[in-house]
Amino acid sequence: MFGTLFFEPAGEGLKHVLALLTIGLSFLFRPFGAFLTGHFGDKIGRRPMLVITLLLMGIATTCVGLLPTYATIGIAAPIILMFLRVLQGMAAGGEWGGAVLMSVEHAGPGQRGRFGMYPQLGVPAGMLLASGALALMTTIAPGDAFLSWGWRVPFLASFLLIAVGMYIRSQVSESPVFEHMRETAQRETQPIAVLMKSHWKLVLTAALVFVGNSAVGYMVTGGFVQGLASRPQSDGGLGYNPTHVQLAVLVAAVVWMVFTFIAGILSDRIGRRPAYLIGYALLAAAVIPLFLFVDMGVIGVLIGCCLLSVVLGFTYGPQSAWYAETFPASVRFSGVSISYAIAAILGGAFAPSIAQTLLQQTGTTWAIVGYLLVTIAVATTGALLLRDRPGSPLDAEFEESGEWETWKPAPRPATA
Repeated sequence: MFGTLFFEPAGEGLKHVLALLTIGLSFLFRPFGAFLTGHFGDKIGRRPMLVITLLLMGIATTCVGLLPTYATIGIAAPIILMFLRVLQGMAAGGEWGGAVLMSVEHAGPGQRGRFGMYPQLGVPAGMLLASGALALMTTIAPGDAFLSWGWRVPFLASFLLIAVGMYIRSQVSESPVFEHMRETAQRETQPIAVLMKSHWKLVLTAALVFVGNSAVGYMVTGGFVQGLASRPQSDGGLGYNPTHVQLAVLVAAVVWMVFTFIAGILSDRIGRRPAYLIGYALLAAAVIPLFLFVDMGVIGVLIGCCLLSVVLGFTYGPQSAWYAETFPASVRFSGVSISYAIAAILGGAFAPSIAQTLLQQTGTTWAIVGYLLVTIAVATTGALLLRDRPGSPLDAEFEESGEWETWKPAPRPATA
């Protein structure tokens, strides 16, 4: 839809690539948001950063719904759209780290996977809400009405989420780990500098762990599968009913939520790395037939997206706990935020536009499958390299004691 409304003069072969590139542009600014919020999150607290990033994301998203199209204001329309995407990217770059730490740092050692799983539910829950909203609007305002005004309603309705989010976050107490650092004056004055000097290898390895999930997940959350399935055949798509496609993705979002929930809890039992390795092995198997299913019709879209969702949960549910346990307390906000932002650029940022380009250049979706399998292989390598530290102390005293570098989990008791 954005290709038609904002990039139509680019022509049939390029307008959809440019529309998808606006998503990639937002990812490029995630590290900037992660640097800012990570710095202040490690200095003044997790909670204030959550409020600031929520407001930035909510206002930028609402403004997209108010934006005039190319037909109204010309080249200014796509430029403003890209600026709003930049603001969304900055907000997302910092918001995830704050939400993760507010959850994991409130949890006991054996509950971090379960507590950290709840922020992870935001992505499939967001996909569910988005798919539901689009399905509703394509029913209420089909065809030209959707292009005229129907697409704006979900963006404008996001303003309501600002109020809900502000209320929820105002009721949450500051992270006990940060409160203790503040009381004992153990905060770093320059957390980013310390992170990059002493822990840059951890940042890069942690980023690699998430590349595969990010790239594959954004085939759906980035809209590529939906666009391919629902665009008219004359426009390079498969011509399926857009409402039915969105409903199929809605069901897949529910499946993703369920298995993210399961995987977060499971990682408290078997560890973060085993859950990830299981997930990536199964994700590779699910990617191979994905577009064969999509070619079968809306039912195929449902089956393919649901298979992806089952295994995406295994590489998503444990992520918060694993990232939080990877970095020492004084630079933890910076570490998890920047690692996540880098992973998002390497994985999901340009995955939809890369997929669209590969499809247009090769004429086959097997090129996309090959690209996704490479990202999964990279992520699996990262998972094998990153230390698994389930149950490690998260407080600043543990970092100061010098045991942080050498800590290993206690061996599991033998079972009969």
